[in-house]
Amino acid sequence: MNIDRIEFIAWMESILERLIHSFDSWAAIYARKTTDYEFSVANNIVAKERFRYFIKVPELAQFYSEITDYRTAKDIGIDRPEKNEVLYNIPPTPDQEVFIQKLMEFAKSGNASLLGRAPLSPSEEKAKMLIATDYARKMSLDMRMVSGAYDDHPDNKGSHCAVNIAKYYNQYNAQKGTQFVFSDLGTYKPGEWNVYSEIKRKLVEDHGIPAHEVRFIQEAKNDKQRKELIKGMNEGKIRVLFGSTSMLGTGVNAQKRAVAVHHLDTPWRPSDLAQRDGRAVRKGNEIAKFFAENKVDVIIYAVEKSLDSYKFNLLYNKQLFIDQLKTNNLGKRTIDEGSMDEKSGMNFSEYVAILSGNTDLLDKAKLEKQIAGLESEKQAFNRSKFSAKYKLEDYSAELDKAKSRFDRMSLDWDNLQQRIQKRSDGTVANPIMLDGLPPNADIKQIGTKLNQLADKSRTGGSYEEIGSLYGFQLLVKTEMSQKDGVDIRVNRFLIQGEGNIKYTYNNGIIAKDEKLASMNFLNALEKLPVYIEQEQKKIAEIQKDLPILQEVVNGTWSKEMRLSELKTELASVERKIQLSITPEPSEDAPTPIIDKATNKERSSIRL
Repeated sequence: MNIDRIEFIAWMESILERLIHSFDSWAAIYARKTTDYEFSVANNIVAKERFRYFIKVPELAQFYSEITDYRTAKDIGIDRPEKNEVLYNIPPTPDQEVFIQKLMEFAKSGNASLLGRAPLSPSEEKAKMLIATDYARKMSLDMRMVSGAYDDHPDNKGSHCAVNIAKYYNQYNAQKGTQFVFSDLGTYKPGEWNVYSEIKRKLVEDHGIPAHEVRFIQEAKNDKQRKELIKGMNEGKIRVLFGSTSMLGTGVNAQKRAVAVHHLDTPWRPSDLAQRDGRAVRKGNEIAKFFAENKVDVIIYAVEKSLDSYKFNLLYNKQLFIDQLKTNNLGKRTIDEGSMDEKSGMNFSEYVAILSGNTDLLDKAKLEKQIAGLESEKQAFNRSKFSAKYKLEDYSAELDKAKSRFDRMSLDWDNLQQRIQKRSDGTVANPIMLDGLPPNADIKQIGTKLNQLADKSRTGGSYEEIGSLYGFQLLVKTEMSQKDGVDIRVNRFLIQGEGNIKYTYNNGIIAKDEKLASMNFLNALEKLPVYIEQEQKKIAEIQKDLPILQEVVNGTWSKEMRLSELKTELASVERKIQLSITPEPSEDAPTPIIDKATNKERSSIRL
């Protein structure tokens, strides 16, 4: 038993090792580490290697599409309102301005007293950026989330949200329009100060909205109470419902009268934001469909010089990447996955850059993204130009061939019309002359002879002349074919005119019936007008496409100057960053000694 267990553990370890190796191989193909410029703890800019980029994303999307079948609501025609997304920017309050400076100092020094808390423990020291990120989130929502020592402010996020809720409340009052308010911070707790209750107080006291029309999903203690809240929303008795992503983001079908969704904070995952929006952007939203141009306003509240806008944009880019990956509709070859997450907070340099307004590093990232987009566009243009060049050559050659076929077929048709004979009853005569038969052979003799040739001819793969009709050559050719895995010989019959084009009827197979067999060649010639018309259409189509291809081949990419400007701007920003980089002092580096007499540095050696 113990041996089996040891073997099982060893087997599992080998599997794990192979999985890790597979992941490393996958990462090497579709992801890479990059070097970014960051602020060090001593507030110097240093270079640091980080892992945050997906590469070869079109190939990754192609790989994903091979193993999945992805369909969106739009693909399957679900009738639901459109989302009108609004990023609502709010200037920081004076208290927030001061606290932002403290957050930057804390991120640099780790001095927890700046935040009004006890010194960091060794474990907290390792999670310093997570703590800094968490404080930044709370600060942007309401300063009272940081400390009860702060007061309310008419320009904080809750005040702006209350004003907007009241606006939609009044605008859709006749239809009893409803609204969802989301926040994972400051959720409702009975008997305690919280952001939910604070905004409700503003709605009731400052905007005259009845208290019973503003509710919190946390009030529902069981399924029955939860269903009552949902029913109240759909009936318009409850007009505003607050909740968190986990409690209100899924399983709530209260969309009937929804006109707006308010995000006081932004969740960590794109799917969570989509679930939030899905409470209103959902099939069955009657007010949006009939009274709001089938749109739902989604407002994301962002305090300037906070992490709000950065986090939303990061989330938006991730969702865009995911959506394009699933639909195999990616234009860019690289995707920046960002540096902010709920486990470790965010990258130090970007954190300080956002809060301080020092945008050199962010400008560098933005410029790189713009350049990557333009270069991707340029590559697509060059690929299309390269493709158009060869397509133009192919089309030109095909046009010459089509014109040649048209001319030769027209010649054959003209010759046939000049030579054709008709009987007294107006039907076309069929004066076939076959080798080995008299000139006046009847239909039965001709049909019998053709069937004999069909059975016994062996041309060795070449064309063999067997007679004539109206000056056209009659030919037979032996071809090898397979039937039920056995090689068989098939004789095909053709007719050729002066244009050296061979025509067939019934794929060149002679009928067993003598009369039908004798008509094979005449039937082939009667299809000439159809062939000529096909060539005419082909010529017209090619002639229509040629000018377009010529224009693409001779065209130049119109954004080359813009790309050059962006690269120059990026080089300037990188030089600015590089000049600001100062080497970190090393403990082993020699300490310079200044000669007081000359005020110059003397060499020294540390022992």
